[in-house]
This record gives sequence, C-alpha cells and structure tokens, in this order.
Amino acid sequence: MPDESTPDTNGAVVTVDFVRHRNVLLVQGDLSPVFTDYYLHLADHHLRCTPEQDAIFKGALAAFTLHCASRPRGEHIAWTVNFQQPLLNLFLTGDNEDGLVAGRVFTDNVKEAEHNVFYSDIVPIRGARPRRSIVPFEGSDAIAMAEEYYRQSEQRPARYFDLGDDCFALAIGHPDCDERWLAGLETTDLHGAVGREVLARIERRHYEWRCGCNHQRILATLTAAAKDDLMGLFGEDESVRLSCPRCAAHYVVTREALEAFIEHRMKQQGGA
Repeated sequence: MPDESTPDTNGAVVTVDFVRHRNVLLVQGDLSPVFTDYYLHLADHHLRCTPEQDAIFKGALAAFTLHCASRPRGEHIAWTVNFQQPLLNLFLTGDNEDGLVAGRVFTDNVKEAEHNVFYSDIVPIRGARPRRSIVPFEGSDAIAMAEEYYRQSEQRPARYFDLGDDCFALAIGHPDCDERWLAGLETTDLHGAVGREVLARIERRHYEWRCGCNHQRILATLTAAAKDDLMGLFGEDESVRLSCPRCAAHYVVTREALEAFIEHRMKQQGGA
C-alpha cells in the first residue's frame, strides 16, 4: 500500500497513481473502514447473509470501490449482478462526487437463467448520456467477474489483487500498456515490482459506506402508490415494513405517518 503518514478518519483512503513507462493505472486502498461500516449496517438492521453470500458481496464491494476510484468524480455508478450458483442478485451503487458506496444482496425472487449476467450503469452528473454495459460471465468469484467486465466491456486488461488485511489493488491497462508486465504481476511481489517503477500520483480519494436513505425518502417513494391505493398498500394493518432497494435497511411506515406526509406535500404544492 502507498505510505501515507497522516491518518484519515473519513472513510477508506484510495490512492490513484499512473505507472510511467508501463502505461498502467494503479488504484490501491485499505478498505477496512468501508467493510466495518457495512457490517455495522448489517447488525443495525438485523440483516443476515450466509458465509458464501458474504464472501461474494465483500469481493464485489472491494472491486466496485476501486473501480469507482478509477472513474471520473462526476459520475454515479451502479453494478447489478445475477449469479446462478449460488442463486442471488447483488446491487452496488457509488456516488463519485461525494465518495459514497453502498449495496445489498437479493435472495428472493431471483431469476433463473442459463448464464450469470453483469450490468454496469454509469450516469454522468452533468453532460453525457447514461451508459449501460451487459456482460455474461462464469463462476461465483466477484473479482474474476470484475476483470471479465474490463476485458469484454472496457476492452482493456485489468487485474485485481487481494493484498490481505482488507487491502486491495487494481491495475488497469491504458493505451500502449505493457501487457506482459501487467500479466506478470503477482500479489506476493506487487509492492516490489511497483516500487521499482516511476509512479505519478494522480489523486487521493476517500470512500465511505453510506446509502443516504432515510425515513423521509421512503415516505416520498411510497407517496405515488399510496395516492392510488392506500388500502391496497396497508390492507387492515396500521403499518408496513419495507426495505431500501439500495442497501436493504429496514423501515416501518405507519398509515398515519404516510397520510400526514402526503397532506404536507399537497399543501406545499398548493402554496407553490
């Protein structure tokens, strides 16, 4: 990992360097703050994953966070992944403007298909149109999945490295990349091999685990459905239990709270 003398408390530090004469972008980070907050999130909302599901998601979260750091700041990024063995979906979302990542595992009503499918969505905050990539892949290794995405969609070599102790690295080939050098890199000698190269620091970013969902946003999401069919939403109950589609956080919404929210919003719109 890059030697950073000043400790940071604002999430995980991710460094981005360009390896001169090799034309490789090197992204590295100690992601333990992101993982810690993710596991606290699971505990706070009483969410459970099997060890296999947890390993897949953690690998995907590591790959996704470093991928976000390699992209421009003015982008929102999402990965949606369908695995067939085991049968589950993953969703990951990243806000590069504020340095936020979040996600969840879906195990209910997962579509069965012949192949795993990976979807990448990039939404520029300003200017360019959104872009979607769809990549089939094999197996249940999230790191290999991300490398396959780079090969098929980005059409350039990329390699991820698990450096231990929640530290990860991503090396991405750029035009005129020394592909033989990149292919020869090994986790055990990554530091030594890179240490002998000329590195140009591009930037240093911070990433936190944070979805941004809250009770007010959940109420706003339900407003349209409640206007059309409040009885269908609640039935005979006075409350419903919902989960955030982005991070699976649980929320309890009462009929009274939703009615008050709708009434308040209608008054605001009337005043406008």
